[in-house]
Amino acid sequence: MDLLPLFEWCEASWLGQLVRVSTWLFPVLESVHLLGLSLLGGVLLVVDLRLLNVMLRDQPVATLGRGLHPWLNRAVALMLSTGFLLFMSEAVKCYHSPAFRLKMATLPVALAFTYLVRQPVVLRDAPPHVWRARAVAAGSILLWLTVAASGRWIGFSS
Repeated sequence: MDLLPLFEWCEASWLGQLVRVSTWLFPVLESVHLLGLSLLGGVLLVVDLRLLNVMLRDQPVATLGRGLHPWLNRAVALMLSTGFLLFMSEAVKCYHSPAFRLKMATLPVALAFTYLVRQPVVLRDAPPHVWRARAVAAGSILLWLTVAASGRWIGFSS
C-alpha cells in the first residue's frame, strides 16, 4: 500500500499549508519541539541513570519516578503535538526520508516501553532487582536515543 497520496494530502491540507507558509510558525514549533525533547530527555535520563545507580543513589527510584512522572507526560504531549504539526508541513519530505521511517517505527515502541515496562518498574515501591533495573534503563536510553537521533536526522536529510 502506497501512502504517498496520504502524505501529499497532509502537506496540502490547510494545517500543513498554515505551518509551511508562515514566516514564524515552523521555527517556533521546531524550537518548542526541541525544548520538549530536552525536557523528555532530562526526565528520562535522571530516572534511567538512577536505575543504573549512577546518580542520586540516596533517592528511592519510586520517589524520583513519582515526582517526575507529570513532567514525563507533559514532555510526551508537547513532543507529539508539535511533531504532528511539523510533520503536516513537510509530509512529502518525511515520506521520502529513511530517518523519518526509523523514527516512526521506533517511537511507538519507545512509548509502549516507557509506559508499560519502564514506569511499572520505576513506580514500584519495592526497589527493582538490580539487573532488571539496569536492563530497563539501558532499553529506555537506547530506544529514546534512536527516536531523538533519527528525528534530528530528518532535518539534515533531503
